[in-house]
Amino acid sequence: KCPGFLPSGRKLPARRYCPVGTLGVSRLMQLAFCLYKYFPFGGLQRDFLRIALACQARGHAIRVYTLSWQGEVPLGFEVVTVPVRALTNARRYEKFSAWVGRDLAQRPAQRVVGFNKMPGLDVYFAADPCYEEKAQTLRNPLYRLSGRYRHFAAHERAVFAPDSRTEILMISQVQQPFFEKHYATPTSRFHLLPPGIARDRRAPPEAPAIRAAFRAEFGLADDALLLLQIGSGFKTKGLDRSLQALAHLPADLRERTRLIAIGQDEPSQFQRMAAGLGLAGQVEILAGRDDIPRFLLGADLLVHPAYNDNTGTVLLEALVAGLPVLCSAVCGYAHYIDEAAGGRVIPEPFAQATMDGFLQKMLVDRTQRAVWQQNALAWAESADIYSNAERAADIIIKDPPCATS
Repeated sequence: KCPGFLPSGRKLPARRYCPVGTLGVSRLMQLAFCLYKYFPFGGLQRDFLRIALACQARGHAIRVYTLSWQGEVPLGFEVVTVPVRALTNARRYEKFSAWVGRDLAQRPAQRVVGFNKMPGLDVYFAADPCYEEKAQTLRNPLYRLSGRYRHFAAHERAVFAPDSRTEILMISQVQQPFFEKHYATPTSRFHLLPPGIARDRRAPPEAPAIRAAFRAEFGLADDALLLLQIGSGFKTKGLDRSLQALAHLPADLRERTRLIAIGQDEPSQFQRMAAGLGLAGQVEILAGRDDIPRFLLGADLLVHPAYNDNTGTVLLEALVAGLPVLCSAVCGYAHYIDEAAGGRVIPEPFAQATMDGFLQKMLVDRTQRAVWQQNALAWAESADIYSNAERAADIIIKDPPCATS
């Protein structure tokens, strides 16, 4: 039997979990995935789930170590909620790594795959930017005397140091030079993955009907304009910039424009900001949800003026849905907007006035929005933006074994 489990703890029959004869897999493995928290609406969390499912589909057993899990547990996953507590995140993460290490010593896995930086990984999925670069360029020098810095710097070094054997799955080329600069990481350990956009984000044949029903549900008139912003972490994703840009529109345009922001974050600060800008009736902030494709089809423009974003998966999700995009150039996937000719990219250094001008022109020019939409849909037909999970699975299960096997 294979070591797959139902959420109840009962083992799955081997015939349901490991269809060896159809996979051509020479050696089935126990894989351990590590991430601090799982919830259904985070970009990193969705990447993890797609990759773990891709590995499971090849017959491998999936064990997940996490501090918290929200949502359904996929059939066959063994989810281990690590029972550690601490007053600070840094100390809790340190305890998490130590606990996982002890459990793996008792119950070994052939691959240990991390979605957060920590010691003992065979493979690391690099969703986060280089911590050392941020600490040295964006923080006061005294910050590097803190316990928080010592923890996160040490965990990053454990992954990227020259003598580490951790294979690194990069989802954007933007950060690799920083890791090489601070750690002299051998180039051979970096593996650039294509994006991993879920195919259900693509515009279906019935997209016009879905759009009409959505706009009727939200009370959007024919001449109303809907801005959409999606992403957990409203501060990092630049929701304040979007609110400012909306407030700076000419009065007649502003009055028929609404903004819906969706993400797993505390909204009160931005609700107060919207009220202070006189936008309370035009801005709605929603918690993360699983019907995002409806919003992508129903909106007129995606805004994503992030302060920092290693990738920006939502940019590609908008493109494949035919939704024009306005984003900041710091996003790792911003270059795809130009490549697809599907919107505008705000250059760096960011200037609020530049975003304000871009937004006004994009909202006024309905014909150009239609051109961006058609460009994006045509690009989505042939672009290699869907195979992230499959390529990651190739590297995770490759022979010879990685670091700790």
